[in-house]
Amino acid sequence: MDQCILALGFFDGVHLGHGALLRRTRALADELRLPAAALTFDTHPAELVRGQRVALLNTPREREMLMRERYGIDEVLTLHFDRGTMAQPWQSFVRDTVCGRFGAVHTVCGEDFRFGAGGRGTAALLQEECARLGVGCDCIAQVRMDGAPISSTRIRALLEAGETAEAVRLLGHPHLLTGTVTQGKKLGRTLGIPTANLVLPDGILVPRFGVYAANAVFEGQTRRAVVNIGTRPTVNGQNVTVEPWILDFDGDLYGHELCLELWDFLRPERKFGSLEELKAEILRNAEQVKHM
Repeated sequence: MDQCILALGFFDGVHLGHGALLRRTRALADELRLPAAALTFDTHPAELVRGQRVALLNTPREREMLMRERYGIDEVLTLHFDRGTMAQPWQSFVRDTVCGRFGAVHTVCGEDFRFGAGGRGTAALLQEECARLGVGCDCIAQVRMDGAPISSTRIRALLEAGETAEAVRLLGHPHLLTGTVTQGKKLGRTLGIPTANLVLPDGILVPRFGVYAANAVFEGQTRRAVVNIGTRPTVNGQNVTVEPWILDFDGDLYGHELCLELWDFLRPERKFGSLEELKAEILRNAEQVKHM
């Protein structure tokens, strides 16, 4: 890219806090008639820096889609995060990567942005270095809600607790789960409740086990869905599955990509006394979704 306005961050979840950076990036791009771009990483830095496994809210593809569709970002640039990236001095990251490789003539970051070897680069140092290089730099204050900063960590905790509606409020959009539909045991079909079996990519956060109100998006269609996430204790299941029942749909989605937009948590997963009890509860959940 020759020149661009560049937002800097990891952008996991693309929440309302990120939105403040991305909106400013879009506005500056319009003003200067340049592309609006965002720089993210293919791996969470904490995995290499601290050896800490971080369950991500989004796949890179979902992250890009959200930034493009919701905030008008023209280009999402993904930087491979490896030991070389981790060891790069912060000055080199600004001069050689941000300005040299990606052509940033103006950068936008959050006030807590850290970068470079040992995390020594800060938003204040970024502003100083950009000024020295003749590049603009906006530092955006943290967006707060209910007295606390909006962060990916806060949203992860909400999703793990089943507080989906609150997570959605901080995200500013439904929580996405995207995967490929595969063959399951077809138990739902025998109950008259045909469900898809969704395989999630590795490293993606699995929300609290239970039943969710959702939309299912596939092949240009959006349908309401009841989604079960868990191990299916009523039938002594062992593995974690994501099973949407797409309402008012009868078709074959095997091998197709399916995106679930989770809006609300309806109930925890539990073991029922019989398949008939399970079916009755799922039908009740479907009525809840239809009237939401």
